[in-house]
Amino acid sequence: MDAQVKEKLQTPLDWGKAACDSLMNTFEPSELPPDGRWHYHQGVFLESMRQLKEITGGDDYYNYIKAYVDHNIDENGNFLWNRKELDAIQAGLLLFELDETTDDDRYRIAAKKLRSMFPTLNRTSDGGYWHKDHYPYQMWLDGLYMGGVFSMNYAKAYNEPELLDMVLEQERLMRKHTLCEKTGLYHHAWDESRQQEWADPETGKSPEFWGRAIGWYGITYNEILDFLPEKHPSTAELSGALSDLVKSLVRYQDAETGMWYQVVDKPQEKNNWAETSCTALFVYTIARAIRGGHVDESYKEQAIKGYRGLLERMKFNEKGHFIMPEICIGTGVGDYEHYVNRPKTDNDLHGVGSFVLASLEMQHLLPEL
Repeated sequence: MDAQVKEKLQTPLDWGKAACDSLMNTFEPSELPPDGRWHYHQGVFLESMRQLKEITGGDDYYNYIKAYVDHNIDENGNFLWNRKELDAIQAGLLLFELDETTDDDRYRIAAKKLRSMFPTLNRTSDGGYWHKDHYPYQMWLDGLYMGGVFSMNYAKAYNEPELLDMVLEQERLMRKHTLCEKTGLYHHAWDESRQQEWADPETGKSPEFWGRAIGWYGITYNEILDFLPEKHPSTAELSGALSDLVKSLVRYQDAETGMWYQVVDKPQEKNNWAETSCTALFVYTIARAIRGGHVDESYKEQAIKGYRGLLERMKFNEKGHFIMPEICIGTGVGDYEHYVNRPKTDNDLHGVGSFVLASLEMQHLLPEL
């Protein structure tokens, strides 16, 4: 079945459609796991579907996304989400197009509720947002993507340019506290209080470089650079930071498979494993950085190798439905053993969403497989 289905998929766009269509045929919008929640798992996947729709057209994807949002938001724009964490904001990316294309005020009301979270969030002493209330004085890499990309879209849609300044400041703080100058990679988290077992007593940094968190950061760099006005004073610095990240990532790419590992800088260590979601995010990061002119065309080879490595791992079940294996489930911060012992699962939504995003970017670099 795998070989027969794969032969029909001639472009990265075909692969992205296969992934979205398979999950649409498996789950009703209200049943997307973890069902019954306004959550970034669904948000990442459905935002990738939304971007796919912009290329392929048609109403099926739009209606599916709208059905998920309508299941969660009532007639008065009320909905349930975790008001104590940045993760809850990401799915707000789905609201802007719905507000623009309908006469329904619910979507703007809901977006405003999410936007209004920011002044209420707890902060470190230098102004960085805590990742969650119950992770005091901790900044996590993924938080910049979860809250930042929504903020920039909100700023553009509703003319609040100060939100872009907020994202730039949060990125500056995150980079200051998590970047490793030696490897060029980013530590998963930073604890200002140095109270966590994982926190370095001198720097507060977590000990490892977890792949998917760095991948969210790569997405956010590309997004910020696209939102910056022409000749913005931060452009050169951020473009250089993205270029540095790409250069660091390719040093740790597996030469044989093109994949990246769960703990990025330790591919040869015991029990480490090639992880599909971070590989997809790194392919996306590199491919989009090439398209944006932040790195040169010489990195095209690494992006293609990584994407082909992903395609080798993808499977199809007896119904011909897409299966993305070897996705790390969500994880907290910890030591090396913590990360390599995290369970792997198939078709976790932020893994599939990452693959679709990678496929969309690779369509620009590799129109035919």
